[in-house]
Amino acid sequence: MHDGTETIHQPRPGIEPLPTARLTGDATAQDLESIRKRTSVYVYEAPVRLWHWINAACIFVLVFTGWFIGNPFPSMQIAEPVHQFVFGYTRFAHFSAGLILTVGFFGRIYWAFVGNHHARQLFYVPVWNRHWWKELWFEIKWYAFLESEPKKYVGHNPLAQLAMFMFMTVGLSFMILTGLALYGEGLGDHSFIYGATSWVLTLFGNSQIVHSVHHLGMWFIVIFMIIHIYVAIREDIMSRQSIVSTMISGHRTFKDDRAD
Repeated sequence: MHDGTETIHQPRPGIEPLPTARLTGDATAQDLESIRKRTSVYVYEAPVRLWHWINAACIFVLVFTGWFIGNPFPSMQIAEPVHQFVFGYTRFAHFSAGLILTVGFFGRIYWAFVGNHHARQLFYVPVWNRHWWKELWFEIKWYAFLESEPKKYVGHNPLAQLAMFMFMTVGLSFMILTGLALYGEGLGDHSFIYGATSWVLTLFGNSQIVHSVHHLGMWFIVIFMIIHIYVAIREDIMSRQSIVSTMISGHRTFKDDRAD
């Protein structure tokens, strides 16, 4: 892990080197050399960015349809519900999005092994590293408006890394496991999914409890999404480094603090 003040050179001649506000985080020597040349560094590879947006779309569909599965539509007035199949289509959309999310999550695990080192941040938290805890505390104070100067990170900052691990790695694993258990119960005890996940129903006691904790998990994901969008936009503005556009282009750009 790199810590300390770094200098980023503008690619255009005749301009003074751009000093950053303590570039830190998981920057490697290759990252720093790339930044010195271009004021930006390639962070998120195409499979990671593709997974991010597909995952976001699946979560949106799952939250929308999951709400109505737990709180069904009112009675249909135009025709008999059995002829409209609205709830059936809702469940189909929910199950489809859930299976796509599951396949994508396993693909994301695979890419953590074959992708760059930034692709692995999602799946671990370096709790054994005292410097990481120091950086985490700094980020907590920064988001609480108790620090006036931000630190710049090539990948996720420690607080973002912890949040992504808890809500994406652990959270999605929990939602996938409980969701498959409920789906397998609907398929019947002869199905492969039921045989692989029925222990979840036994662990919690019964399927109604699994329904409840699965529904509760949805609200944790919703809260995370709201905070995630807020802090991404906030960092783009306040820390003078690209956040939102990085998940589109893959490049983290460090902006001139003196531009304003």
